[in-house]
Amino acid sequence: MSKRYQYDVVVIGSGAAGMSLALQLPESATIALLAKESYEQSSSYYAQGGISAVLDENDSFQMHIQDTQNAGAGLCDADTVKRVAEAGPAVIEWQASKVVDSSMVIEWLSDLGMPFTRDDHEAAHKPYHLTREGGHSRRRVAHAQDATGKAMQQTLCAHINERANIDVFQHDIAIDLIVKHKRCVDVYVYNKQSHQVNVFAGKKIVLATGGASKVYLYTSNPDVST
Repeated sequence: MSKRYQYDVVVIGSGAAGMSLALQLPESATIALLAKESYEQSSSYYAQGGISAVLDENDSFQMHIQDTQNAGAGLCDADTVKRVAEAGPAVIEWQASKVVDSSMVIEWLSDLGMPFTRDDHEAAHKPYHLTREGGHSRRRVAHAQDATGKAMQQTLCAHINERANIDVFQHDIAIDLIVKHKRCVDVYVYNKQSHQVNVFAGKKIVLATGGASKVYLYTSNPDVST
């Protein structure tokens, strides 16, 4: 028999975006996190290189923006490039620290499982080993060896499992959004194991579904990237 679930927030997608959002929301909110397969599996898991951000004193936002525009061959949206480049360091810092209560700030991904590669030769204020990859004119890629996505996904999963307000639904595929009065209120979700279509109702419905690489005949992305 089909079921109806009620949550404050329904997050469709269990990659880095979906799990990061779920962990940033208040612990007083009830959250449903929907994963197409096992929630350790996503494109995020297979990402290798690292996270690009201006973290070196010899780098700048303008250089990062220029490198991105050059690599994009004029196809990039300038406002989006500027916003993403300038937000990079803050995103890294959010991933490195989390406010647990009003009096304690602890290392998050770093101390609690995210094995960022360190460089013993770097100064103390430069804790990350930074690499330079295609399109970048400076060393600005923080990484965990050559399996950054796997390390991040596993760390996020560990924290998700510790949060009592987050329920993870695996093998669940969102198949339709229910809109009433121009507002999305529910989601039809097909469970691949029970072969049932259930309804997830939420005050907020979040799409964190990643890319659409499986529209291509050949892709290195996993099958969940639909």
